[in-house]
Amino acid sequence: MLVDTHAHLNDEQFDEDRDQVIKRAKETGIETIINIGFNRETIFTTLELIEQYDFIYGAIGWHPNDAHEMTDDDLQWIEELTTHPKILAIGEIGLDYYWDYAPKDVQQEVFRKQIQMAKKVKLPIIIHDRDAHQDICSILKEEGAGEIGGIMHSFSGSVEMAKECMEMGFYISFSGPVTFKNAKKPKEVATETPLDRILVETDAPFLTPEPFRGKRNESSYVRFVAQKIAELKEMDIEQIEKITTENAKRILRF
Repeated sequence: MLVDTHAHLNDEQFDEDRDQVIKRAKETGIETIINIGFNRETIFTTLELIEQYDFIYGAIGWHPNDAHEMTDDDLQWIEELTTHPKILAIGEIGLDYYWDYAPKDVQQEVFRKQIQMAKKVKLPIIIHDRDAHQDICSILKEEGAGEIGGIMHSFSGSVEMAKECMEMGFYISFSGPVTFKNAKKPKEVATETPLDRILVETDAPFLTPEPFRGKRNESSYVRFVAQKIAELKEMDIEQIEKITTENAKRILRF
């Protein structure tokens, strides 16, 4: 049994066959899926999914690419929604310096506000970090995020950064890129990360693992990520399944 700790099954790419995709995940041994709501629209549809499927839970937050659109009312709304028993985390939140959608200072302010809110409601956070490694670590430290911990989603940093994050109580989550032939850094980080801090995810419909790279990703493919972690750790996949599932339940408390 596996946990896909990060998926976007409410994405429009699943509009034609969402039920079949979710059924396929269940049939292939995916025990739990964490679906991410990251703006007004996707928070609404995440709530619909977690009401419809007993094994799908949610995380809600405001994505850095939409930071310029978040209002104080939105922040209050997210805080109110955290009382839902199937909302397990605040996320995905963080910084994205690759795309030029929102100014860096606005992203940082929205990131800080959501960490503060997560500490208030005592939920872990799920971090989106794209080309912003140093600022992510600095803000997490300055805001005392170690108090709640969380998940470094689809981790793309160095071994040193991973250690820094783990010292603050964060888990390191791996997705499709760890399976890519020339992805040296994710493989190195996965090899060095202690077993009790590893998580697996798909980020479906994005970041599709080998052997389906280039096609739409889905939660059932999280097994290929787990298989690659097992190879890197020289372990059986059944062991990685058990360990990563226990890790997910520990940090997300479900």
